[in-house]
Amino acid sequence: MSFLGSGRGRLLRALSRRCTQRPQRQGDYAACFRRYRSHHSSVDGVEDAAEQAVEPPPVSLAKSLASLAEESAVAVQRQRKPLTRMERKRLVELRIKKRIKEQYLNGKFYGLMDKVVANAATLEDAYDIVRLNSNVDLASAKDDVCFVTLAEELRSGAFDVRANTFSVVAKRKRGGHLVLPRLKLKVVQEAIRVVLEVVYRPHFSKISHGCRSGRGYHSALRFISDEIGVPDWCFTVPLHKEVDSNVTSKLISLIQEKIDDTLLVAFMQNMFDAKVINLVFGVYPKGHGLPQEGVLAPILMNIYLDSFDHEVFRICLKHEGLGLEATNVSEDRGSNLRCWFRSQLKGRGENSEDQTDCQTKIKLYACRYMDEIFVAVSGSRDVAEDMKSEMVAYLNKSLYLEVDDKIHLVPIKRNPRGLQFAGFVVRVETKENAKLKAVHKLKEKIRLFASQKQEIWDTMNLRIGKKWLAYGLRRIKESEIKSLGLSTPLLDHIAQFRKEGMKTDHWFKTLLKVWMQDVNAKNELNEDILLSKYIAEPALTQELRDAFYNFQKQAKDYISSETAATEALLSNLKSEESTSTCTDGSVVKIHAPLSYIQKCLHRYGIINLEGFPRHVSALVLQDDELIVSWFAGIVHRWIIWFSEVDNFKELQLMFVECVRKSCIRTLSAKYRMYEKLTEKRFELDDHGIPMVEDFEAIIKPLESSYSVASTDEALAYSISGSGLVVLTLSRVRVPTRQFNCFVMGCQSASPSMYVLHVKEKQRFPGWRTGFSSSIDGILDGKRIGLCTQHIKDIYLGHISLQSVDFGSLIR
Repeated sequence: MSFLGSGRGRLLRALSRRCTQRPQRQGDYAACFRRYRSHHSSVDGVEDAAEQAVEPPPVSLAKSLASLAEESAVAVQRQRKPLTRMERKRLVELRIKKRIKEQYLNGKFYGLMDKVVANAATLEDAYDIVRLNSNVDLASAKDDVCFVTLAEELRSGAFDVRANTFSVVAKRKRGGHLVLPRLKLKVVQEAIRVVLEVVYRPHFSKISHGCRSGRGYHSALRFISDEIGVPDWCFTVPLHKEVDSNVTSKLISLIQEKIDDTLLVAFMQNMFDAKVINLVFGVYPKGHGLPQEGVLAPILMNIYLDSFDHEVFRICLKHEGLGLEATNVSEDRGSNLRCWFRSQLKGRGENSEDQTDCQTKIKLYACRYMDEIFVAVSGSRDVAEDMKSEMVAYLNKSLYLEVDDKIHLVPIKRNPRGLQFAGFVVRVETKENAKLKAVHKLKEKIRLFASQKQEIWDTMNLRIGKKWLAYGLRRIKESEIKSLGLSTPLLDHIAQFRKEGMKTDHWFKTLLKVWMQDVNAKNELNEDILLSKYIAEPALTQELRDAFYNFQKQAKDYISSETAATEALLSNLKSEESTSTCTDGSVVKIHAPLSYIQKCLHRYGIINLEGFPRHVSALVLQDDELIVSWFAGIVHRWIIWFSEVDNFKELQLMFVECVRKSCIRTLSAKYRMYEKLTEKRFELDDHGIPMVEDFEAIIKPLESSYSVASTDEALAYSISGSGLVVLTLSRVRVPTRQFNCFVMGCQSASPSMYVLHVKEKQRFPGWRTGFSSSIDGILDGKRIGLCTQHIKDIYLGHISLQSVDFGSLIR
């Protein structure tokens, strides 16, 4: 037996290997190695020679450190969490970004269509982005698309845009049509989107918050609530415009300022001519991933309105620098540089009296989310009117956009209704003083205690009244038994109201009507009040009734007296604050539109007209998991949209009382079982539909899972804000043909066809509440094939209708 095959040889190799892989313990293993050799020194000479031949060379310090680094890297890689869908999408975009940066020269980008877009590697990366948007595993089977051939067609100009589109025609007359891209054109659009994002992303202003990396509607709302303070005047600029030749030529000229590429410009013009870029200003709420918008809509809209953002900066510099008007703004006193600049414009010295204008100045704040513009002005009404006129004139004359004439300046401090922006309500509220909070808290405790005692009093009286009613009915029935031989004046009086052939129950109802007329109780609301107020309560002792009503009177007197004291305290606090330098305690609050959300819940059948939850009949025939996912999708969207609003607790209560109970009643209607049994059978908390007490514990992991999507709208466009299921799916079996899933990039089989039922379309100004109803009615009644996973993804909001290829049915 050779030495290499012996047991001692294997042990020596293991020891030498461990010495190489564990350099920090190399001295210990070397000592062990020497002891082993000395212990087996009696081995014959052949084995000693073989041992010397295979003895490993000494390991240098550099090799030991290198092996240590490799080992730590492997350990870190094993502990690293798998990449999320958004992280993978970002990595793909980074690969394309490197190719784009290579085409930069002397302040412009050259040959992007030829070198970047018409590149097989770029097109394959864009295809991966399409699949990631569709929530498809990149390791699964791919579509039969030759990217080399597609790149050649784009490079030579042979790619036909119209041939790669699909027109969806409405069923009703004069319903119009939509032009949607097929898979190849969708891949090219994704590649162009990444190119435009890389070129223009560093140049966008701070005013823009829509569909950008690190910016979105949350950053826009934080800017309004935290940074502008409490302005004097606010207004929004509503836009109305469909893309025409003027807008197209203006947009292309803006693109040519930073991109010198005739092929790319010609391809963009071809897409506009084919109407596959459905860019509309002001009609639909943006950012929901609607099919009629397309993936190029956000970046093109930001490019087009970026010049307006710079115009706002010019207007701001003009009015703030010259200081045409002054108003008291306690926060943000201004920098010395701005004060010096204003004094130089006025031709005065640095130490002049006008230096006090730095503390009382005009301020302009603007915030734009896609095509929704919010403007706040601290100053006089005339200054705000001038700023508004300049903005409207620029939008009309320079950008060829139509602006609504009914733009009113809103004095937000004196307007309790607030101002609508991006689906939220912006209003000013007074911050309560600590003293007032203590007074209100004590008042609420007294009011709650008194109401609890009143409820107990009414409940016990009702119980006594019901017992009296049952006793009276039993006594009347006993009076019919002739064998009792009872004849009292009371029974004789009751008997005169009974006609021949009248049954006992009818007779008793007649007696009750007579009694109600006697006590004048015909106008009461319900029978509970009759039994408690007219039956039980008069039978109680006078001392007990006086004690209870005396307690209620004292509670009301205390509340009213504290109310008067609170008003006096409030006036004193205001007078104190007016003489001091502090603010009046007013803050800007962001509220969700509760009334509109309730209307949306009614539109989707979750509640009835009275606001009570009901079962959704369109979901009863679907699988249990899909039913729960439909309702869980509402929760996920509420977390994304309303996590930072100031009335989120009210939404939380509405969610538990409406959405959760509607889910339980839908499952109960499906299985025809009691609601309590349904709630025990289906653990809704595990699916993200919690009770009130478990709401925060279940919401926190959901918020963390959506953190990337909510902060990077450039990646999450058409995914994070895709709206509630603005459709319901009706299953239609088609046994003659087998279809694959219509979601782009998915090769799974579709067991059934589904019919889209689109809800009514909400025109501008549409509330963006996570219940977007702005999907075009043209899609109503269209059939699509979906696998089980993508039905669930649509319900949960993981994908949108942008990922659906509506032209797959006619292939």
